[in-house]
Order: sequence, then C-alpha cells, then structure tokens
Amino acid sequence: MTQDPPAAAPIIVTALFGKGDATYFDGLRRAHFPPERNQLAAHLTMFHHLPPSLEVELKQRLAGETRGVPAPAARVAGLMSLGRGVAFRIESLELEDIRDRLRDAFASMLTPQDSAGWRPHVTVQNKVEPYQAKALQAALEVEFHPRPVAIAGLASWWYRGGPWEPLSRHMFA
Repeated sequence: MTQDPPAAAPIIVTALFGKGDATYFDGLRRAHFPPERNQLAAHLTMFHHLPPSLEVELKQRLAGETRGVPAPAARVAGLMSLGRGVAFRIESLELEDIRDRLRDAFASMLTPQDSAGWRPHVTVQNKVEPYQAKALQAALEVEFHPRPVAIAGLASWWYRGGPWEPLSRHMFA
C-alpha cells in the first residue's frame, strides 16, 4: 500500500435508505437537529474513517457486495439515546455480514472506532441539551412500532471537514 498524500481525505462508508425511509428520517432530522449542525442527509454509517489509499479497492468491494444482490432485510428496531440526541436502532443480519467482510478485509487499517463493535443507527437529533433529547425520545416512543426499513445500496464519501463529498454509490438489485 502507498502512503496517503498529506491533503488526502478519509473515506466514510454508509448504507443508503430507500426513498420513503430516507424522506421520513430526513424530515425528522430537519425538525429536530439543530439547523446549524445539520449538514447531512439521514444516513447509516458503516465505517467512519477509512484511509484514502483504499479508494479503488473499496469501490471494487462495495460493487461486489451489491451488484446483482438483493437488498438486505432490515428493520427499525427501536429508539436509542445518544445522551444529547436520539437515534433509531437498525437491525440487519445481512448488512452486519457485509460490514464484517469489509472489516476483515481492511482490519489492519481501521481506526479503533471502526474496529470496535458496530451499533447501526440513524441519528435524527444530536448536539442538544439532554432534556431536549429525553423529551424527543419519549414523544417518538409513544407511536413507535418496529417496522421494516429499505436498504437501497452502499455509498462512500470523502470527509473534508464539512458536508461529505460523494465518492461512489452501489445499489442493490
């Protein structure tokens, strides 16, 4: 592997939601995330910081995990407190298998955060006072029922300190 250039940006990997679920989660983010901090669409982060030297291999692996492959079954399983925010917990054994394969392939280059256990979730509120987060979680729990969620694909992004820059998208069959 080659040394990363000094200005190279780390790569983030996410799962992409189907249109209806993305619209739902984005609406909650717009309503409850502090506007000055809400720079991203709703997302399910699989890896937070991969080295830029993995760009080509990562694209190949993501394409191999999605091309001609049915979308993984997934569900919104519950709500979770982030202390200063709220997220929906996502469960998908198939998506976990994909992440495990990628983790194993890149094990020697992962940050401690990415090599640790994975808690798949989509954040709808963050960086607020704890009482605000508790109130939103209580309100969402009143009407919450576990339900399927559509995982449409996988994506990679450059992280350069602000909104993420798209690198690649890989859609399930």
